[in-house]
Formats: sequence, structure tokens, C-alpha cells
Amino acid sequence: MKLLIVSATLACLLCVIIGCNSRALKSGAGALVADGKTPADTYKLSTDSKKDKAKSLPLTFNHLNHSTKNYSVDGTKPIACIECHHTEQPAAEAAKHPPLKSAYPPDRTVTLTAETAKDAKTPDVQNCRACHAQEGDKPKLLAANPQVTYEGDTDATVLTNEEAYHRNCNSCHDQAVEARKGLKIPTSQECLKCHTGQ
Repeated sequence: MKLLIVSATLACLLCVIIGCNSRALKSGAGALVADGKTPADTYKLSTDSKKDKAKSLPLTFNHLNHSTKNYSVDGTKPIACIECHHTEQPAAEAAKHPPLKSAYPPDRTVTLTAETAKDAKTPDVQNCRACHAQEGDKPKLLAANPQVTYEGDTDATVLTNEEAYHRNCNSCHDQAVEARKGLKIPTSQECLKCHTGQ
């Protein structure tokens, strides 16, 4: 009986240790191991709470695939963190890629990569909605959603979360299909291939 109690106690202790250190179970090039910086493998980009749910289907975004497989436009390397997390670089670097112009925090000195994310001195990664809120909402880090006037436009575009997602995701997919004919990924004209509702 004592052996059974000791065995059960050790098993419980082992479960607690593993549960409290679950990041130790993650591996691979996409795993960022610094505190608070381990991304999920997938994210649910949810529906806009202010829109008709039947017209605003969520989608599942595979962060692991985009950050570890050769998903760049030319198909030769993983997508750089700053392709999506564009404020996670020094402002001088962001400004080289108009219409981008800001960094977070504003005095940032390091560019986010899988390696720099492991450094405790690297600022925490912000999610898209920190700067790009739903229409009518105030983003967490800004006074209002950013606005940009794109080349050829006369009016500014308000970059809500929906607008930012679509411009970033669609433009990358469209460029990749153009660069690699025959590539089977959804384009900006194939909404329901991403928006499956799952």
C-alpha cells in the first residue's frame, strides 16, 4: 500500500512539473522559448463581433507553418517575423518599407526574429489588434486605428484589424501565386478557402 501511495504521489508530482513547464515539450525552429514569447502553433482569427456572423466567418491561421516552412513569396525561406509583426523593428528600418513608419515600443533597437525573441531584453510581441482594432474600437496601443493613403488613392484607408489582415494576407498570397505559377494557396479572390468557419 505504501508503494502505491508513493508511486501515485511521484506520478502526480511529475505531472505538475511537466504541466508547469509545458514549453519544454515544444521543439523546432518556430518555438520561441523566452518567457511570454512562445507563439501558439495556430491562431483562430475570429469573426468581427460587430458584423453578421454568417457573413464574417473565422479562419485558422497556422503560425508554425508560416514561420518555419518556405512560405516566403519566392518559396525559398520562412516568412520573416516582421512581415506581419511590422512594428517589431526599429522605426528607421520600418520607415524603409512605406507605408510602414512606426515601431513598438518607439525606442525599439532590436528586430524581432525567432532568435531575438529568446532574449529577455527583446520587447514582448504584440498581436495585430494591439494597433488594429475592430471598426469603432480604440486599439490598445494607439489613440485610434492607423490610417494610410496608398499610392494612387486620394482618401486615407483606416487600417482596422479586418483591413490590416486582408491587406497583409491577401497581398502576400497574391504575390506568391504570381511568382510561383501553379501554387495552390488561396488568393484574394478565393475568400471561402480561408474563411471556412472552422
